[in-house]
Amino acid sequence: MYTLKKSLGQHFLKDEQIILKILTALKEHSFTNLLEVGPGAGALTKDLIQIPSIHFKAVELDEEKVKYLTTKYPVLKDKIISNNFLQIPQPFEEPFTVIGNFPYNISTQILFKVLEWKESVPVVIGMFQKEVAQRAAAGPGSKVYGVLSALVQAYYDVEYLFDVSPDSFNPPPNVMSGVIRLTRRATPLVVKSERAYWVLVKTAFNQRRKTLRNAVKAQFDAETLQEDIFQKRAEALSIDDFAALTFKMQS
Repeated sequence: MYTLKKSLGQHFLKDEQIILKILTALKEHSFTNLLEVGPGAGALTKDLIQIPSIHFKAVELDEEKVKYLTTKYPVLKDKIISNNFLQIPQPFEEPFTVIGNFPYNISTQILFKVLEWKESVPVVIGMFQKEVAQRAAAGPGSKVYGVLSALVQAYYDVEYLFDVSPDSFNPPPNVMSGVIRLTRRATPLVVKSERAYWVLVKTAFNQRRKTLRNAVKAQFDAETLQEDIFQKRAEALSIDDFAALTFKMQS
């Protein structure tokens, strides 16, 4: 048996219909290596280890769950990384898909960790707090379009797949959940530099109520700031708009 740890944000998936929908979404893309983040009590894991001809690993911080999983599913011996996902090195040398019912208390950080590995991660299927899932998938003009949206979408196409109600978990969280799929962009976003893009996006959204002319004035010369686009607010700009502006930045 095992205990639930609130400190780790543990809400274990129990709805087999939702599990089936996640597995269906996963199998729409081919993969050889698969990393599950936060297997918990194994709701997804029990099915993932049945997928033929793949190399499977899971990363789980809770030592009690690691012991539970390896006892219940002996095939997992030597396949579980007992550590914090945010602190592990890249788990496969070859490209790998990432899947998980991600701990909500670190879900945004998980996405940024994936961005560190973007060259090796073509697809991510993740369950998040609905608010985070919506932010990752949001487009320009949306109230929830922001830093997370613009940074993740610079590298991945993001699809919001479906909602998941609190009743699908044990214990039920106090919020709705959502499953999204990240698929690496077929063509990279053309930017002056990755650093320039990140600085511009973060600076623009840090003062999202201001026009760009006021929010990012330190990054551009006075003449450039007179262009019409600088009359807009950050939420009105697409990732292509931000990318194009990086070439006009002073540094």
